[in-house]
Amino acid sequence: MRPMTTRESASSVSTPLYLSFELGERDWKLAFSIGLGQRPRHRTMRASRLPVLDDEIARARQRFGLAADCPVRSCYEAGRDGFWLHRALLARGIDNVVVDASSIEVNRRARRAKSDRLDAEKLNEMLLRHHAGGRRVWHVVRVPSEADEDRRHLERERQTLIQDRTRLRNRIQGLLATHGVTLRLAGGGAAALGTARRWDGTPLPTGLVARLRREWARLEAVGAAVAALEAERTTAMTRPNATAQCSRRLARLRAIGPTFAWTLASEVFGWRAFRNRREVGGLLGLTPTPSQSGAERRELGIAKSGDPHLRALAVELAWLWLRYQPRSALSRWYQARYARGGPRLRRIGIVALARKLVIALWRYVAFDQLPEGAVLKA
Repeated sequence: MRPMTTRESASSVSTPLYLSFELGERDWKLAFSIGLGQRPRHRTMRASRLPVLDDEIARARQRFGLAADCPVRSCYEAGRDGFWLHRALLARGIDNVVVDASSIEVNRRARRAKSDRLDAEKLNEMLLRHHAGGRRVWHVVRVPSEADEDRRHLERERQTLIQDRTRLRNRIQGLLATHGVTLRLAGGGAAALGTARRWDGTPLPTGLVARLRREWARLEAVGAAVAALEAERTTAMTRPNATAQCSRRLARLRAIGPTFAWTLASEVFGWRAFRNRREVGGLLGLTPTPSQSGAERRELGIAKSGDPHLRALAVELAWLWLRYQPRSALSRWYQARYARGGPRLRRIGIVALARKLVIALWRYVAFDQLPEGAVLKA
């Protein structure tokens, strides 16, 4: 009897087609396969051309002898392209996952081959292992809905403008310092620039004054934009959606103002479905990283995965919690364990407190469990 070929055996059963993307600005590398131990089919296409992608999937089905309606499973790394491709693939009936790039295993040799083709092939292999039941192959990114993703722009734009405002203030102060002038940048700063005097009592050079006035105009424009965004955020917190409800709930606690409440709601608690406290700590990179080999055991510190801005926000919120919630159980725990130590021990303790506080806030939002000893605003 003639043995069945790979193409014939694939067509006789409902074998899925596995597709991995290596996304680039100009070109996309595609890797197709139907099982482990098989050499992938590599293709290159122009970026963002979905009709070409449909043709490549049809050709891959034909090449592997699959049915025209066989399921397709795909993956790509989270990065510059965001989630639009994920939504486009789901609209085509393709089971896609977006992968955290930092969780992909790599060769630990000092020198290793690296190319888009090899990356696509590695992703395809890990995609097969993922669908075969591997739980620790990689970390899958939770994709927000378009509405939830759109709500995140408000606070992110505000943070960008605040950074621009700080740079402009520092630039103006630096230009004045080159002539020995110290000026308080408050209301009416443009008029004060014209009357400022150097170390010898002479006026500032005309070219410098003109530049300072232009920098001041940019600073005022950025300040007006920040005020407009804060007013829009106040309006957004009154709307009847899950993010606004979560932000209002968080804002009831002392130590949490509108900025922290909206950021935690739009970035962390408003749309994510955490299953346990480990996932909450892991999102902010506040999980421990033990190192154990034989009799040697040591702690390498926190993982520092996820968004560094959210991690810094959690640490800042922990300091505010100590100030405005001094009688809460978390504050008493910190005071008993870390407050009497040196500066280094207090810094370590505030990171531990930040992790406990974020988990307590998650329980407060998800399960209505008020942190022990916490006080609500009047």
